[in-house]
Amino acid sequence: MTLDPGLDTGRTDVHRLAAAARSILSCPAEVQLVVDGIDDLAGAAGGDPLEMQDHSGRPVFTCPTNSALAMAAAERRGALLSLDSGLGRADSIDRDATLTLSGRLEVLGPEACPCCDEVRLRVAMALDFAVLTRTSAPATAPEETRVRVPLAAFTSSEHDLNRGLLQRSVEHANSCHQDELRRAIATRTDTRLGNIVGVHLADLSPEHVVLQWVDLTGAHQATLTFPRTAATSHELGELLRTELHSGLC
Repeated sequence: MTLDPGLDTGRTDVHRLAAAARSILSCPAEVQLVVDGIDDLAGAAGGDPLEMQDHSGRPVFTCPTNSALAMAAAERRGALLSLDSGLGRADSIDRDATLTLSGRLEVLGPEACPCCDEVRLRVAMALDFAVLTRTSAPATAPEETRVRVPLAAFTSSEHDLNRGLLQRSVEHANSCHQDELRRAIATRTDTRLGNIVGVHLADLSPEHVVLQWVDLTGAHQATLTFPRTAATSHELGELLRTELHSGLC
């Protein structure tokens, strides 16, 4: 989404604003979190990179259970989260937007790491407001260039399968699941695995996935239509695993 000067929620499609905001939350290029009383957030998170996910419009972080961030959540401290858009290509106009979220931290509960015995704490933000801003707007820009997004629309389940989530799902599959994708194509095309040079998810929607691959005979593309339209991210994951490979996550 691009933000026009003078845009406000009284004259704008709130559904479109919420969709753009949720897409940035699901697909940020950069995340900055400021917490009341914490000067060193990297240290507060236990020295690990800050991990964040969109859970139905709520930012959720994970951190060590004994970290300062965990303590801040237990004390329900105020927090401000800024997310630069990671939508589209790096030079896309879709990157010219920043989402700012304000609220209070709260503890959701422990979470066991699936690959080790470490238990981490899940911390969420209870939101007070959400604002979309054009990143290129000068600091002295008029107030109207910052657009308030109603929280009821922002957290609506209508936006759970947003553009940002679909983009990040494609990026994750292409960068982390090349072996599974190659095996999926080898099975579907009855081709030796060694003859599949590479596979790329070119597009993903709740209704279908577009696959591109290269084998010894050249480049190919196929569109796989799902047996039903996914309504949630969980359903989308299940459909991808069913149609392609059980190892996809």
